[in-house]
Amino acid sequence: MNLPVSILKRVYGCAMAVALLFICIFSKASPLPDRGDYQFDKKISRKVLENYLDRSITMQSLLVGQGSFDDNLRMIKNIGAKFIGRAVCQWGQEDEITQNLIKEKELAARVHTADADIVLQACIFEIVTPKVEQLPIPAWAFEALGMPVQKRNFNYADMLYPDGKFKNQWGRGSVPDVSRAETKLFFYFLAKSYIDAGIEGIHFGQVELMNKNDPNLDNYAQILTLIREYAGKHARRHMIICDSHVPGGGFVRNGKLLMDVHAFPLRIMETPGKPEEATLQVGHTDALYLRSKGGITPSGWTCEHLPYLVEFDNYGVSKKPGQENAGDIPFWVWGYDEISWFAHQNKAYRTQWLHYAYDWLKKTDPNGHLEMPGGRQTTSPLDKKRWYYANNPGNAVPDGHGDEDTIRDIWGKGK
Repeated sequence: MNLPVSILKRVYGCAMAVALLFICIFSKASPLPDRGDYQFDKKISRKVLENYLDRSITMQSLLVGQGSFDDNLRMIKNIGAKFIGRAVCQWGQEDEITQNLIKEKELAARVHTADADIVLQACIFEIVTPKVEQLPIPAWAFEALGMPVQKRNFNYADMLYPDGKFKNQWGRGSVPDVSRAETKLFFYFLAKSYIDAGIEGIHFGQVELMNKNDPNLDNYAQILTLIREYAGKHARRHMIICDSHVPGGGFVRNGKLLMDVHAFPLRIMETPGKPEEATLQVGHTDALYLRSKGGITPSGWTCEHLPYLVEFDNYGVSKKPGQENAGDIPFWVWGYDEISWFAHQNKAYRTQWLHYAYDWLKKTDPNGHLEMPGGRQTTSPLDKKRWYYANNPGNAVPDGHGDEDTIRDIWGKGK
């Protein structure tokens, strides 16, 4: 029997209300039992890596105190999250890095006191702004790259493409050129600083924007090798899990994968004629499904397709929020970016959609893993909300969307 979607939504909503009441009564719950091994040192097996990816969640800026840290940590423990994506999410604002690192180290220690297995991820993005010139370059950065030590600050202009490509791509920020020595100094400075703060994962953003002068990936290989060498001696478990957005399927050099994990937006596709509804589809725009490249991983094992994460991306809102085919770029979902669209949905549909996306991905491409939405910036001019929180609502997080129990339920079933 095929019932209309509108009726299904109402029925599903009633069922979920009963389920949520049951959860509220009985789930002052103990932490979700671990379903797998999370042990690694210097190298990580595919099985352990995928155990982490199966418990991955975006918690943007967790380690700079976005939202209620105490409640975020409570939620992390409640749902059993093991890989915390974008826990440090520094988009420009380089003048704040030094102070942020102090807080990041303190909060990372609190997370690891709660669960020593958790991997916290920081980001090194495809942006640099003139504020980087307020940061002094430590001697150890010059030394790591075999450059003469100088007493100076970073130089913004020396990180950019010499031909002006992507200058002011992000308003006051530009895309750095990874082939330039100054960029590699900056990337190494950030990575070492994050490792020293307790970070074990780094997301390198849109790497394909930064390698236009690095066609053979020699420069990326150089800086990633230096970062991994430092991690091998000083990281919590002597390695750093690197990933990046790879619209081309991944970086492979001489048969070797440069990243430990691939990542990409979900690339959600709006359903024509059915307002606000959306699905996933292989081949929609540049979606990564079935396209993750393989090779020899940094940990030494070989794969035909590297495991990857798909996340709810944020990139703004169109001039036509809520409308089909909003135009401008092909990635709008009813006029929104992915996380803003998701946050805009009602509770019943969000619950239904997370179950759907998790199941669809497992069936369509087992190499893919859904990074759950935990906390992320939104752009929603209709309801004026600027952040999505999966937390159950309460005094600590009055704007919580209440999706944490759905995430816990999906992971608990271990489909």
